[in-house]
Amino acid sequence: MFARLRREPGFYKRLWTLALPLIAQNLITTSLGFVDTFMVGLLGNNPLSAVTAANVPIFLIQVIIFGLMSGLTVLVSQYWGKGDTQSINRCMGVAMYAGATLAAVMAVVLFFFPHGVMNIVTDNPILIELGAPYLRIVGISYIFNAVSSVYVGMQRSTENSRFGMLVFGASMLLNTLLNYCLIFGHFGAPALGITGAAIATLTSRIAEFAIVLVYALANRRIPLQPKALFHPGVAIAKSALHYSGPVILNETLWGLGTSVMTAIMGHMAISADMLAAYAIMGNIDKFSTVTCFGLAGATAVVVGKRIGEGATKEQVYDLGSCLLTLSAMVGILIALGLALLLPTVFIPYLYPLFSLSEQATRIAIIMCIVYLCVMPMRAFDITNITGLLRAGGDARMAAVLDLSPLWVAAIPLTALCALVLDAPIVLVCIATQAENFFKMPLGVIRLRSRKWINDVTVRKEEL
Repeated sequence: MFARLRREPGFYKRLWTLALPLIAQNLITTSLGFVDTFMVGLLGNNPLSAVTAANVPIFLIQVIIFGLMSGLTVLVSQYWGKGDTQSINRCMGVAMYAGATLAAVMAVVLFFFPHGVMNIVTDNPILIELGAPYLRIVGISYIFNAVSSVYVGMQRSTENSRFGMLVFGASMLLNTLLNYCLIFGHFGAPALGITGAAIATLTSRIAEFAIVLVYALANRRIPLQPKALFHPGVAIAKSALHYSGPVILNETLWGLGTSVMTAIMGHMAISADMLAAYAIMGNIDKFSTVTCFGLAGATAVVVGKRIGEGATKEQVYDLGSCLLTLSAMVGILIALGLALLLPTVFIPYLYPLFSLSEQATRIAIIMCIVYLCVMPMRAFDITNITGLLRAGGDARMAAVLDLSPLWVAAIPLTALCALVLDAPIVLVCIATQAENFFKMPLGVIRLRSRKWINDVTVRKEEL
Protein backbone atom coordinates (compact mmCIF):
# COMPACT_ATOMS: atom_id res chain seq x y z
CA MET A 1 0.00 0.00 0.00
CA PHE A 2 2.92 2.39 0.65
CA ALA A 3 3.78 2.24 -3.07
CA ARG A 4 0.53 4.07 -3.73
CA LEU A 5 1.95 7.13 -1.98
CA ARG A 6 3.88 7.86 -5.16
CA ARG A 7 1.77 10.40 -7.05
CA GLU A 8 2.19 12.73 -9.99
CA PRO A 9 4.24 15.92 -9.44
CA GLY A 10 2.28 18.62 -7.65
CA PHE A 11 -0.31 16.24 -6.14
CA TYR A 12 0.66 16.72 -2.49
CA LYS A 13 1.04 20.47 -2.95
CA ARG A 14 -2.54 20.65 -4.26
CA LEU A 15 -3.78 18.33 -1.50
CA TRP A 16 -2.25 20.34 1.34
CA THR A 17 -3.21 23.63 -0.29
CA LEU A 18 -6.79 22.42 0.07
CA ALA A 19 -6.33 20.70 3.43
CA LEU A 20 -4.40 23.37 5.34
CA PRO A 21 -7.21 25.99 5.34
CA LEU A 22 -9.60 23.23 6.48
CA ILE A 23 -7.19 22.33 9.27
CA ALA A 24 -6.93 26.01 10.21
CA GLN A 25 -10.75 26.30 10.17
CA ASN A 26 -11.09 23.25 12.40
CA LEU A 27 -8.37 24.61 14.68
CA ILE A 28 -10.20 27.94 14.96
CA THR A 29 -13.56 26.37 15.85
CA THR A 30 -11.85 23.96 18.25
CA SER A 31 -9.97 26.82 19.88
CA LEU A 32 -13.28 28.59 20.38
CA GLY A 33 -14.64 25.55 22.21
CA PHE A 34 -11.50 25.34 24.30
CA VAL A 35 -11.69 29.03 25.22
CA ASP A 36 -15.32 28.56 26.28
CA THR A 37 -14.38 25.53 28.36
CA PHE A 38 -11.36 27.28 29.87
CA MET A 39 -13.21 30.47 30.81
CA VAL A 40 -16.20 28.63 32.25
CA GLY A 41 -13.79 26.27 34.02
CA LEU A 42 -12.35 29.26 35.88
CA LEU A 43 -15.77 29.61 37.53
CA GLY A 44 -15.35 26.19 39.17
CA ASN A 45 -15.99 22.47 38.78
CA ASN A 46 -19.82 22.65 38.81
CA PRO A 47 -20.16 25.38 36.14
CA LEU A 48 -17.78 23.42 33.89
CA SER A 49 -19.74 20.21 34.41
CA ALA A 50 -23.04 22.06 33.83
CA VAL A 51 -21.88 23.46 30.48
CA THR A 52 -20.55 20.03 29.50
CA ALA A 53 -23.98 18.53 30.19
CA ALA A 54 -25.79 21.41 28.46
CA ASN A 55 -23.65 20.99 25.37
CA VAL A 56 -24.94 17.44 24.85
CA PRO A 57 -28.15 18.54 23.03
CA ILE A 58 -26.20 21.39 21.41
CA PHE A 59 -23.77 18.78 20.12
CA LEU A 60 -26.68 17.01 18.43
CA ILE A 61 -27.49 20.20 16.51
CA GLN A 62 -23.83 20.56 15.57
CA VAL A 63 -23.57 17.04 14.19
CA ILE A 64 -26.76 17.49 12.14
CA ILE A 65 -25.25 20.64 10.63
CA PHE A 66 -21.99 18.77 10.03
CA GLY A 67 -24.03 16.02 8.39
CA LEU A 68 -25.60 18.55 6.05
CA MET A 69 -22.17 19.90 5.14
CA SER A 70 -20.81 16.39 4.57
CA GLY A 71 -23.83 15.40 2.49
CA LEU A 72 -23.48 18.61 0.51
CA THR A 73 -19.85 17.73 -0.23
CA VAL A 74 -20.90 14.39 -1.74
CA LEU A 75 -22.98 16.13 -4.42
CA VAL A 76 -21.29 19.51 -4.82
CA SER A 77 -17.76 18.16 -5.30
CA GLN A 78 -18.93 15.93 -8.15
CA TYR A 79 -20.97 18.72 -9.75
CA TRP A 80 -17.89 20.93 -9.41
CA GLY A 81 -15.94 18.33 -11.39
CA LYS A 82 -18.58 18.71 -14.13
CA GLY A 83 -18.62 22.53 -13.88
CA ASP A 84 -22.39 22.64 -13.14
CA THR A 85 -22.91 25.71 -10.92
CA GLN A 86 -26.70 25.69 -11.28
CA SER A 87 -26.93 22.24 -9.71
CA ILE A 88 -24.57 23.42 -6.96
CA ASN A 89 -27.08 26.19 -6.13
CA ARG A 90 -29.88 23.63 -6.09
CA CYS A 91 -27.96 21.36 -3.68
CA MET A 92 -27.24 24.33 -1.45
CA GLY A 93 -30.94 25.26 -1.43
CA VAL A 94 -31.99 21.79 -0.26
CA ALA A 95 -29.36 21.81 2.52
CA MET A 96 -30.33 25.32 3.70
CA TYR A 97 -34.03 24.48 3.90
CA ALA A 98 -33.28 21.31 5.87
CA GLY A 99 -30.68 22.88 8.17
CA ALA A 100 -32.65 25.99 9.08
CA THR A 101 -35.81 23.98 9.75
CA LEU A 102 -34.12 21.42 11.99
CA ALA A 103 -32.18 24.09 13.90
CA ALA A 104 -35.36 26.13 14.44
CA VAL A 105 -37.24 23.12 15.84
CA MET A 106 -34.37 22.33 18.23
CA ALA A 107 -34.14 25.98 19.28
CA VAL A 108 -37.86 26.02 20.22
CA VAL A 109 -37.49 22.84 22.30
CA LEU A 110 -34.40 24.14 24.11
CA PHE A 111 -35.96 27.56 24.76
CA PHE A 112 -39.22 26.32 26.28
CA PHE A 113 -38.04 23.08 27.95
CA PRO A 114 -34.41 23.63 29.08
CA HIS A 115 -34.83 21.96 32.49
CA GLY A 116 -36.47 18.89 30.95
CA VAL A 117 -33.66 18.53 28.41
CA MET A 118 -30.98 18.95 31.11
CA ASN A 119 -32.72 16.33 33.25
CA ILE A 120 -32.25 13.79 30.44
CA VAL A 121 -28.49 14.31 30.52
CA THR A 122 -27.90 14.45 34.28
CA ASP A 123 -29.88 13.97 37.50
CA ASN A 124 -27.66 16.42 39.42
CA PRO A 125 -30.02 19.32 40.40
CA ILE A 126 -27.17 21.83 40.72
CA LEU A 127 -25.96 21.14 37.19
CA ILE A 128 -29.53 21.33 35.84
CA GLU A 129 -30.15 24.77 37.33
CA LEU A 130 -26.81 26.10 36.12
CA GLY A 131 -27.14 24.73 32.59
CA ALA A 132 -30.77 25.55 31.75
CA PRO A 133 -30.31 29.33 31.06
CA TYR A 134 -27.31 28.50 28.84
CA LEU A 135 -29.40 26.11 26.74
CA ARG A 136 -32.17 28.64 26.13
CA ILE A 137 -29.86 31.16 24.50
CA VAL A 138 -27.33 28.96 22.69
CA GLY A 139 -30.05 26.98 20.87
CA ILE A 140 -31.11 30.10 18.94
CA SER A 141 -27.57 30.68 17.67
CA TYR A 142 -27.58 27.52 15.58
CA ILE A 143 -30.38 28.76 13.31
CA PHE A 144 -27.88 31.31 11.97
CA ASN A 145 -25.02 28.82 12.08
CA ALA A 146 -26.94 26.25 10.02
CA VAL A 147 -27.29 28.61 7.04
CA SER A 148 -23.72 29.92 7.35
CA SER A 149 -22.27 26.41 7.56
CA VAL A 150 -24.10 25.23 4.45
CA TYR A 151 -22.67 28.09 2.40
CA VAL A 152 -19.18 27.58 3.84
CA GLY A 153 -19.51 23.86 3.03
CA MET A 154 -20.40 24.69 -0.56
CA GLN A 155 -17.33 26.92 -0.93
CA ARG A 156 -15.15 24.24 0.62
CA SER A 157 -16.48 21.61 -1.78
CA THR A 158 -15.59 23.83 -4.74
CA GLU A 159 -11.96 24.15 -3.58
CA ASN A 160 -12.33 27.48 -1.77
CA SER A 161 -11.52 26.26 1.73
CA ARG A 162 -9.90 29.58 2.74
CA PHE A 163 -13.31 31.26 3.03
CA GLY A 164 -14.46 29.10 5.94
CA MET A 165 -11.15 29.67 7.71
CA LEU A 166 -11.63 33.45 7.51
CA VAL A 167 -15.31 33.41 8.51
CA PHE A 168 -14.87 31.19 11.54
CA GLY A 169 -11.67 33.02 12.48
CA ALA A 170 -13.59 36.30 12.73
CA SER A 171 -16.37 34.53 14.65
CA MET A 172 -13.89 33.05 17.12
CA LEU A 173 -12.22 36.39 17.85
CA LEU A 174 -15.57 38.06 18.53
CA ASN A 175 -16.77 35.17 20.69
CA THR A 176 -13.57 35.16 22.75
CA LEU A 177 -13.75 38.91 23.37
CA LEU A 178 -17.42 38.73 24.38
CA ASN A 179 -16.73 35.72 26.62
CA TYR A 180 -14.08 37.71 28.46
CA CYS A 181 -16.46 40.65 28.90
CA LEU A 182 -19.70 38.86 29.72
CA ILE A 183 -18.53 35.88 31.80
CA PHE A 184 -16.37 37.91 34.18
CA GLY A 185 -17.80 41.43 33.79
CA HIS A 186 -14.89 43.28 32.17
CA PHE A 187 -14.99 46.65 30.32
CA GLY A 188 -18.16 47.69 32.12
CA ALA A 189 -20.20 44.63 31.11
CA PRO A 190 -22.19 42.69 33.73
CA ALA A 191 -20.65 39.47 35.09
CA LEU A 192 -23.18 36.92 33.81
CA GLY A 193 -21.17 33.70 34.21
CA ILE A 194 -22.51 30.81 32.11
CA THR A 195 -25.29 32.97 30.68
CA GLY A 196 -22.66 35.42 29.44
CA ALA A 197 -20.96 32.60 27.52
CA ALA A 198 -24.27 31.79 25.84
CA ILE A 199 -24.89 35.42 24.83
CA ALA A 200 -21.37 35.62 23.40
CA THR A 201 -22.00 32.51 21.28
CA LEU A 202 -25.32 33.87 19.95
CA THR A 203 -23.80 37.24 19.04
CA SER A 204 -20.84 35.69 17.22
CA ARG A 205 -23.15 33.38 15.22
CA ILE A 206 -25.22 36.35 14.08
CA ALA A 207 -22.04 38.17 13.00
CA GLU A 208 -20.88 35.01 11.20
CA PHE A 209 -24.18 34.87 9.29
CA ALA A 210 -23.87 38.55 8.30
CA ILE A 211 -20.36 38.03 6.89
CA VAL A 212 -21.52 35.03 4.85
CA LEU A 213 -24.55 36.91 3.50
CA VAL A 214 -22.47 39.88 2.29
CA TYR A 215 -19.88 37.58 0.69
CA ALA A 216 -22.51 35.42 -1.01
CA LEU A 217 -24.23 38.42 -2.57
CA ALA A 218 -20.94 39.78 -3.95
CA ASN A 219 -19.32 36.49 -4.99
CA ARG A 220 -18.96 35.83 -8.74
CA ARG A 221 -17.04 32.56 -8.57
CA ILE A 222 -20.16 30.60 -7.64
CA PRO A 223 -22.85 33.27 -8.12
CA LEU A 224 -26.13 32.86 -6.29
CA GLN A 225 -28.95 31.85 -8.61
CA PRO A 226 -32.14 32.62 -6.62
CA LYS A 227 -34.40 30.53 -8.83
CA ALA A 228 -32.24 27.41 -8.38
CA LEU A 229 -31.47 28.20 -4.72
CA PHE A 230 -35.06 28.70 -3.52
CA HIS A 231 -36.67 26.23 -5.93
CA PRO A 232 -34.14 23.38 -6.08
CA GLY A 233 -36.53 20.95 -7.77
CA VAL A 234 -37.68 17.42 -7.13
CA ALA A 235 -34.79 15.64 -8.88
CA ILE A 236 -32.10 17.37 -6.80
CA ALA A 237 -34.18 16.96 -3.63
CA LYS A 238 -34.46 13.21 -4.29
CA SER A 239 -30.76 12.95 -5.03
CA ALA A 240 -29.93 14.91 -1.88
CA LEU A 241 -32.24 12.72 0.18
CA HIS A 242 -30.75 9.55 -1.29
CA TYR A 243 -27.11 10.48 -0.76
CA SER A 244 -27.22 13.15 1.94
CA GLY A 245 -29.98 11.57 4.03
CA PRO A 246 -27.80 8.68 5.25
CA VAL A 247 -25.03 11.16 6.10
CA ILE A 248 -27.38 13.30 8.19
CA LEU A 249 -28.84 10.20 9.84
CA ASN A 250 -25.30 8.94 10.43
CA GLU A 251 -24.16 12.17 12.09
CA THR A 252 -27.38 12.47 14.12
CA LEU A 253 -27.21 8.92 15.46
CA TRP A 254 -23.47 9.24 16.05
CA GLY A 255 -24.08 12.46 17.98
CA LEU A 256 -26.90 10.80 19.89
CA GLY A 257 -24.62 7.90 20.71
CA THR A 258 -21.91 10.24 21.96
CA SER A 259 -24.55 12.07 23.99
CA VAL A 260 -25.67 8.76 25.51
CA MET A 261 -22.06 8.17 26.55
CA THR A 262 -22.03 11.56 28.27
CA ALA A 263 -25.38 10.81 29.91
CA ILE A 264 -23.98 7.49 31.21
CA MET A 265 -21.13 9.40 32.86
CA GLY A 266 -23.62 11.97 34.12
CA HIS A 267 -25.41 9.23 36.07
CA MET A 268 -22.31 7.76 37.70
CA ALA A 269 -21.71 8.30 41.42
CA ILE A 270 -18.70 10.47 40.52
CA SER A 271 -20.58 12.31 37.73
CA ALA A 272 -19.11 15.78 38.38
CA ASP A 273 -15.52 14.50 38.19
CA MET A 274 -16.22 12.29 35.15
CA LEU A 275 -17.93 15.08 33.22
CA ALA A 276 -15.22 17.62 34.04
CA ALA A 277 -12.47 15.22 32.87
CA TYR A 278 -14.54 14.25 29.81
CA ALA A 279 -14.96 17.93 28.88
CA ILE A 280 -11.20 18.47 28.88
CA MET A 281 -10.58 15.21 27.00
CA GLY A 282 -13.16 16.31 24.46
CA ASN A 283 -11.15 19.45 23.76
CA ILE A 284 -7.91 17.47 23.49
CA ASP A 285 -9.67 15.15 21.05
CA LYS A 286 -10.82 18.08 18.92
CA PHE A 287 -7.34 19.60 18.81
CA SER A 288 -5.80 16.21 18.05
CA THR A 289 -8.11 15.50 15.12
CA VAL A 290 -8.12 18.89 13.37
CA THR A 291 -5.50 17.58 10.93
CA CYS A 292 -7.45 14.34 10.44
CA PHE A 293 -10.70 16.13 9.63
CA GLY A 294 -8.89 18.65 7.43
CA LEU A 295 -7.32 15.81 5.47
CA ALA A 296 -10.68 14.02 5.33
CA GLY A 297 -12.35 17.17 3.98
CA ALA A 298 -9.67 17.52 1.32
CA THR A 299 -10.06 13.83 0.48
CA ALA A 300 -13.80 14.26 -0.07
CA VAL A 301 -13.26 17.16 -2.46
CA VAL A 302 -10.36 15.57 -4.37
CA VAL A 303 -12.02 12.16 -4.73
CA GLY A 304 -15.48 13.60 -5.49
CA LYS A 305 -14.09 15.89 -8.17
CA ARG A 306 -12.07 13.00 -9.66
CA ILE A 307 -15.22 10.87 -9.94
CA GLY A 308 -17.11 13.80 -11.47
CA GLU A 309 -14.34 14.14 -14.06
CA GLY A 310 -14.97 10.54 -15.18
CA ALA A 311 -12.00 8.62 -13.70
CA THR A 312 -12.10 4.81 -13.74
CA LYS A 313 -12.82 2.82 -10.59
CA GLU A 314 -9.23 1.59 -10.42
CA GLN A 315 -7.89 5.14 -10.65
CA VAL A 316 -10.20 6.28 -7.85
CA TYR A 317 -9.33 3.23 -5.72
CA ASP A 318 -5.62 3.92 -6.15
CA LEU A 319 -6.17 7.55 -5.11
CA GLY A 320 -8.24 6.50 -2.08
CA SER A 321 -5.64 3.98 -0.92
CA CYS A 322 -2.96 6.66 -1.07
CA LEU A 323 -5.00 9.10 1.02
CA LEU A 324 -5.90 6.49 3.66
CA THR A 325 -2.27 5.42 4.04
CA LEU A 326 -1.34 9.06 4.52
CA SER A 327 -4.09 9.44 7.15
CA ALA A 328 -2.88 6.47 9.18
CA MET A 329 0.65 7.89 9.16
CA VAL A 330 -0.68 11.23 10.39
CA GLY A 331 -2.51 9.38 13.20
CA ILE A 332 0.73 7.74 14.35
CA LEU A 333 2.47 11.12 14.49
CA ILE A 334 -0.41 12.60 16.52
CA ALA A 335 -0.29 9.68 18.99
CA LEU A 336 3.43 10.20 19.50
CA GLY A 337 2.82 13.91 20.06
CA LEU A 338 0.17 13.21 22.70
CA ALA A 339 2.45 10.73 24.46
CA LEU A 340 5.05 13.50 24.69
CA LEU A 341 2.62 16.23 25.76
CA LEU A 342 0.86 14.27 28.51
CA PRO A 343 3.75 14.28 31.06
CA THR A 344 5.33 17.55 29.90
CA VAL A 345 2.34 19.85 29.34
CA PHE A 346 -1.04 18.34 30.23
CA ILE A 347 -0.32 17.05 33.74
CA PRO A 348 1.88 19.91 35.06
CA TYR A 349 0.21 22.84 33.25
CA LEU A 350 -3.08 22.13 31.41
CA TYR A 351 -5.09 20.16 33.97
CA PRO A 352 -4.32 22.53 36.89
CA LEU A 353 -5.75 25.44 34.83
CA PHE A 354 -9.24 23.95 35.20
CA SER A 355 -9.17 23.64 38.98
CA LEU A 356 -9.94 19.92 38.74
CA SER A 357 -10.27 17.78 41.82
CA GLU A 358 -7.60 15.15 42.40
CA GLN A 359 -9.92 12.40 41.21
CA ALA A 360 -10.96 14.33 38.07
CA THR A 361 -7.28 14.85 37.20
CA ARG A 362 -6.57 11.14 37.56
CA ILE A 363 -9.52 10.31 35.31
CA ALA A 364 -8.36 12.85 32.69
CA ILE A 365 -4.90 11.23 32.60
CA ILE A 366 -6.35 7.74 32.10
CA MET A 367 -8.66 9.00 29.34
CA CYS A 368 -5.73 10.56 27.50
CA ILE A 369 -3.58 7.40 27.67
CA VAL A 370 -6.38 5.24 26.27
CA TYR A 371 -7.15 7.82 23.59
CA LEU A 372 -3.61 8.13 22.23
CA CYS A 373 -3.41 4.34 21.88
CA VAL A 374 -6.35 4.28 19.43
CA MET A 375 -5.37 7.48 17.58
CA PRO A 376 -3.87 5.84 14.43
CA MET A 377 -7.04 3.80 13.89
CA ARG A 378 -9.18 6.85 14.56
CA ALA A 379 -7.29 8.90 11.96
CA PHE A 380 -7.80 6.18 9.34
CA ASP A 381 -11.51 5.91 10.14
CA ILE A 382 -12.13 9.66 9.93
CA THR A 383 -10.72 9.92 6.41
CA ASN A 384 -12.29 6.65 5.27
CA ILE A 385 -15.81 7.35 6.53
CA THR A 386 -16.22 11.13 6.34
CA GLY A 387 -13.95 11.59 3.33
CA LEU A 388 -13.54 8.65 0.99
CA LEU A 389 -16.73 6.58 1.25
CA ARG A 390 -19.05 9.59 1.33
CA ALA A 391 -17.32 11.25 -1.61
CA GLY A 392 -17.87 8.03 -3.55
CA GLY A 393 -21.61 8.11 -2.84
CA ASP A 394 -21.38 5.17 -0.43
CA ALA A 395 -23.02 7.07 2.43
CA ARG A 396 -25.18 4.15 3.58
CA MET A 397 -22.27 1.79 4.14
CA ALA A 398 -20.28 4.64 5.70
CA ALA A 399 -23.13 5.05 8.18
CA VAL A 400 -23.15 1.33 8.94
CA LEU A 401 -19.39 1.31 9.53
CA ASP A 402 -19.60 4.40 11.74
CA LEU A 403 -22.65 3.52 13.82
CA SER A 404 -22.56 -0.25 14.35
CA PRO A 405 -19.37 -0.35 16.46
CA LEU A 406 -20.61 2.61 18.52
CA TRP A 407 -24.08 1.30 19.32
CA VAL A 408 -23.29 -2.42 19.41
CA ALA A 409 -19.96 -2.29 21.26
CA ALA A 410 -18.98 1.05 22.84
CA ILE A 411 -22.29 2.16 24.39
CA PRO A 412 -23.32 -1.20 25.92
CA LEU A 413 -19.81 -1.80 27.26
CA THR A 414 -19.60 1.70 28.75
CA ALA A 415 -23.01 1.34 30.42
CA LEU A 416 -22.08 -2.11 31.73
CA CYS A 417 -18.74 -0.98 33.16
CA ALA A 418 -19.89 2.39 34.52
CA LEU A 419 -23.39 1.70 35.85
CA VAL A 420 -23.72 -2.05 36.41
CA LEU A 421 -20.31 -3.44 37.35
CA ASP A 422 -18.91 -0.23 38.87
CA ALA A 423 -15.68 -1.20 37.14
CA PRO A 424 -12.34 0.60 37.58
CA ILE A 425 -12.10 3.89 35.72
CA VAL A 426 -9.53 2.53 33.27
CA LEU A 427 -12.03 -0.09 32.03
CA VAL A 428 -14.73 2.55 31.66
CA CYS A 429 -12.34 4.64 29.55
CA ILE A 430 -11.37 1.66 27.38
CA ALA A 431 -15.06 0.88 26.86
CA THR A 432 -15.72 4.42 25.57
CA GLN A 433 -13.12 3.83 22.83
CA ALA A 434 -14.18 0.25 21.97
CA GLU A 435 -15.67 1.25 18.59
CA ASN A 436 -12.24 2.04 17.16
CA PHE A 437 -11.16 -1.62 17.33
CA PHE A 438 -13.90 -2.61 14.86
CA LYS A 439 -14.14 0.28 12.40
CA MET A 440 -10.74 0.04 10.76
CA PRO A 441 -10.85 -3.67 9.76
CA LEU A 442 -14.38 -3.25 8.39
CA GLY A 443 -13.30 -0.09 6.57
CA VAL A 444 -10.41 -1.86 4.84
CA ILE A 445 -12.77 -4.58 3.61
CA ARG A 446 -15.14 -1.99 2.14
CA LEU A 447 -12.26 -0.08 0.54
CA ARG A 448 -10.98 -3.15 -1.27
CA SER A 449 -14.43 -4.07 -2.58
CA ARG A 450 -14.47 -0.88 -4.73
CA LYS A 451 -18.27 -0.84 -4.37
CA TRP A 452 -18.05 2.62 -2.80
CA ILE A 453 -17.13 4.33 -6.09
CA ASN A 454 -20.28 5.86 -7.67
CA ASP A 455 -21.20 8.89 -9.79
CA VAL A 456 -24.08 10.48 -7.84
CA THR A 457 -24.85 13.47 -10.06
CA VAL A 458 -28.21 14.06 -11.79
CA ARG A 459 -28.23 14.58 -15.56
CA LYS A 460 -29.40 18.05 -16.60
CA GLU A 461 -32.30 16.69 -18.61
CA GLU A 462 -33.70 15.19 -15.38
CA LEU A 463 -33.80 18.54 -13.55
